[in-house]
Amino acid sequence: MRLLLDTHLLLWAAAAPERLPVAAAELIEDAGNVPVFSAASLWEVAIKAGLGRADFTADAGVLRRGLIENGYEELPVSAAHACAVAALPLLHGDPFDRMLVAQALVEGLTLVTAVPALRGYPGAVRVV
Repeated sequence: MRLLLDTHLLLWAAAAPERLPVAAAELIEDAGNVPVFSAASLWEVAIKAGLGRADFTADAGVLRRGLIENGYEELPVSAAHACAVAALPLLHGDPFDRMLVAQALVEGLTLVTAVPALRGYPGAVRVV
């Protein structure tokens, strides 16, 4: 199964694995699963780190390199993904999370997230 991890799960997996929910760690470590990260997540990290957010202190370039070195697949943002956002119900206002939902739908991925509000979206959303 291809798993699209949300931004916080990526940050925790890379820099604070003890913060990962057990269910997330098990999914990531399962050899039958392929972890995927979105360019949108790195964009979110870059923007929020630049704003000085305490929970976004990672360097997006270093994070990207580490994820790739650890077997994660990179998912670019496409026009199809952007268009899919328009079809989503407005259950959650965070534009980065909404993009991840759209990407998961378009690409047939399971979105793994720590955000309970995403549970109501269509497609495979796994809240851990």
